[in-house]
Amino acid sequence: MTVHFIGAGPGAADLITVRGRDILAKCPVCLYAGSIVPRALLDWCPQGAKRVDTSPLSLDEIEAEYAAAHAAGQDVARLHSGDLSVWSAVAEQIRRLEARGIPYTLTPGVPAFAAAAAALGQELTKPGLAQSLVLTRVPGRASPMPEGETLAGFGATGATLAIHLAIHALDDVVTKLTPLYGADCPVAVVAWASWDKERIVRGTLDDIAEKIAADPIERTAIILVGRTLDAEGFSESALYDATYQRRFRGRDDD
Repeated sequence: MTVHFIGAGPGAADLITVRGRDILAKCPVCLYAGSIVPRALLDWCPQGAKRVDTSPLSLDEIEAEYAAAHAAGQDVARLHSGDLSVWSAVAEQIRRLEARGIPYTLTPGVPAFAAAAAALGQELTKPGLAQSLVLTRVPGRASPMPEGETLAGFGATGATLAIHLAIHALDDVVTKLTPLYGADCPVAVVAWASWDKERIVRGTLDDIAEKIAADPIERTAIILVGRTLDAEGFSESALYDATYQRRFRGRDDD
């Protein structure tokens, strides 16, 4: 018996990986975060599979589901939204599985920031403007931010910021970043990326809070901040320059 943690992707059912889909289709038990994982993903479950929505469950209750499946010798597919590597609450589940000697695997998923970038039709790094992308969030009830991990600190680098779980604190985000990026810096808020109800609001640090206040977004949104979001006059990468020699190009220097 194995617990298979699967990154379910940002929302659209066809954005789960082939590996994740195939594992899901073989597991007689599926635990999923019903508050954010779309029900369409459950169509990949085998007929008769036990499906458990973990939204109302505590960690102890989730652990009990794993223990019961282990005793019955049944593999578990554990669906989490987005990718498992950030803000997935997988680490504490793994710790409990290891304490019980229950094996597990991790299958990555399409992260929400990537789906948001696709919705915007944007590459988030552009030559000469930003070559770094910072994934961060603001303090919340579930998890405080460690000392030193601040918007001001990340913003001082000039990198593109993908700020998760922060739409409720948009005013504070604007206040902290405006002195660093400038009031005219482009901002995009992408809510429910890849879902049928996907919504995009574009603006600047000067007006994005006003735009969102006029038509509020309450959850499941990413705030993207950076000069790359509307840049047109950026330099082209040397990667595809005709004079750029690399071993895969297979051409001789003249």
